[in-house]
Amino acid sequence: MDSPTTDPTRELLRHTVATLAYRAGKALRDAPPSFATFAVSPGSRTPGQIVAHMGDLFDWALSMAQGAQKWHDSPTQSWDADCERFFRALELFDEHLASSKTLGTTVERLFQGPVADALTHTGQIAMLRRMAGAPVRGENYAKAEIARGRVGAEQAPPRVEFG
Repeated sequence: MDSPTTDPTRELLRHTVATLAYRAGKALRDAPPSFATFAVSPGSRTPGQIVAHMGDLFDWALSMAQGAQKWHDSPTQSWDADCERFFRALELFDEHLASSKTLGTTVERLFQGPVADALTHTGQIAMLRRMAGAPVRGENYAKAEIARGRVGAEQAPPRVEFG
């Protein structure tokens, strides 16, 4: 087994991924059944398509981290299946970051590509929830209980929500 990393830039990226998991978990959790296919206009991505894409982003992130960059467009599945796939891909990526394995690219490239893209899509999901009549409650995220390595769907409960 690989020994854990002590690289502060990798640890910051791991915290960023845990933050993404927390925020995405909140936006994805308890969505109404019709939400996956909600469309704001013809040709726009549905929330289901966005979540499938987010899973693809972290498959890509892991391939970049492993030094064999590859991209794959996955078909949309059920809401639950795509959410599970996204969180599983986050877990695999975080496991790689936590190891002492050499990264196949820089932490900066991992952040500016797949991680930043997924943060943007998480905001889109939250905005679409509001537009679909199922808003996510606001929160003081600076007070949230976010921990490196906690990147699955199960997250700590909110500490300071509002709205």
